[in-house]
Amino acid sequence: MKLKDQYKVLEFLDFGDDRGNLVVIEGDGIDIPFSIKRVFYIYGSDEEVMRGQHANRITEFVMVNVCGTSKVRIDNGYESTVIELNKPRMGLYLSSMVWKDMYEFSSDSILLVMASMHYDSNEYIRNYDEFKKEIAIESEVQE
Repeated sequence: MKLKDQYKVLEFLDFGDDRGNLVVIEGDGIDIPFSIKRVFYIYGSDEEVMRGQHANRITEFVMVNVCGTSKVRIDNGYESTVIELNKPRMGLYLSSMVWKDMYEFSSDSILLVMASMHYDSNEYIRNYDEFKKEIAIESEVQE
């Protein structure tokens, strides 16, 4: 599968006016393609910190830097790309089986993450070589 089929940069509507900005994100296929089961956020990191460094067998994610900026390197075992999250109305959708590294957090960065599944440590792949092996097996099964 091509990496471009495993992620999508999303642009959420901004309903701001003279009172400030309001960005709404709805699940179930309205703004993001899944029902939101878990939300977490990362803050207090800096440019030297690397977060993520894993893939998920089942869970899909949408990431939004609601404040500040960060970069996300995504990798499907064959291709990789870097997306800079730099607007609070910009989201990054990631399908399952995508390796992710989040880094270069600005000092004011708050990275909000919405997930399609509740936390289950068994569906995380935390070793890149193991991830590559699982991708190869998955590719063989699909052929």
